[in-house]
Amino acid sequence: MMSRERKKQAAALQEKLKILRSITHSHALSNTSIIMDASAYIKELKQKVVRLNQEIACAQDALTHQSSSYPMVTVETLGVQGSFLVNVFSDKSCPGLLVSVLEAFDELGLSVLQATASCADSFRLEAVGGENVADNVDEHVVKQAVLQAVRNCSESGSEQDEE
Repeated sequence: MMSRERKKQAAALQEKLKILRSITHSHALSNTSIIMDASAYIKELKQKVVRLNQEIACAQDALTHQSSSYPMVTVETLGVQGSFLVNVFSDKSCPGLLVSVLEAFDELGLSVLQATASCADSFRLEAVGGENVADNVDEHVVKQAVLQAVRNCSESGSEQDEE
């Protein structure tokens, strides 16, 4: 004779196996087969995780290579006439890049009113430029000048690498 507690445990086990069977889409009837199907299902899920992680790594690698060849430059006109918010990001930093960008500002007649820069492995600059002397300076002109400064620095850096 089974005690009530044992009957409750057996019923709970059967309920858990029933849930396991439905989750794993098993058609097995015996407890052992349900557990074997669940084990196979877990292995399949692990393989999917490995494959997805590989796909993610490949996608991130592709994005890194794509973004490293093109620096990202955004320029916004601020409320004050002749003031701009300039953001520059590049995965690669080269010696003199910050100086090159600041010289581009100077050539446009822009003074840097505030700036935050990071030049370690990557290059990031957020600058507010203003008080421009020339009236024909707009967002597009500033962006093109900054992009040209970054390209010039990158080209001179790669030429030095070849020497």
